[in-house]
Amino acid sequence: MRILIAGPSGSGKTTFAARLGRLLDIPHTEMDSLHWGPNWTPRPSFEADVQTLIERPAWITEWQYPQVRGRLLERADVVIYLHYSRAVVMWRVVRRTVRRAVTGQRLWADNVEPPLKNILRDPDNMIRYTWRSYPHVGELLAEARGQHLQKRFIEFRTPRAANQFLRAVQLRGVL
Repeated sequence: MRILIAGPSGSGKTTFAARLGRLLDIPHTEMDSLHWGPNWTPRPSFEADVQTLIERPAWITEWQYPQVRGRLLERADVVIYLHYSRAVVMWRVVRRTVRRAVTGQRLWADNVEPPLKNILRDPDNMIRYTWRSYPHVGELLAEARGQHLQKRFIEFRTPRAANQFLRAVQLRGVL
């Protein structure tokens, strides 16, 4: 089974994907780990690495990065949309960004979030990016649903509903 987890930045796609992967014994590949190289530069092999991933018979990953979204969607059997309110998403992205900046948490390719003072000055910081891009994810998903009627789409409006789904998967062992 090939599963995509969609949602705006900060919605919890990676956390949800990792949990679902463990429950279903399907490998989770974090899309950011394929994309980011040193100094926050895109890895030259990103698209080739995604192609290798999607040729596998089973995977779970996040639906992001415009240059590969179409290929990911074509190969996916199931799309799960974390369609949480903007307030929930913004709270999560602010909390995550501040935590990473304060702790110096190492991310992909040993990158770290910039210091808080720089984050707030950067017009393209993750918090502003999430605010601006929030409505576009829903538009992309609506279009995808219309073009891929044979695929199974699952949508969660609250983290609670998503967690209940994960508990049900844990009990049944299947989606």
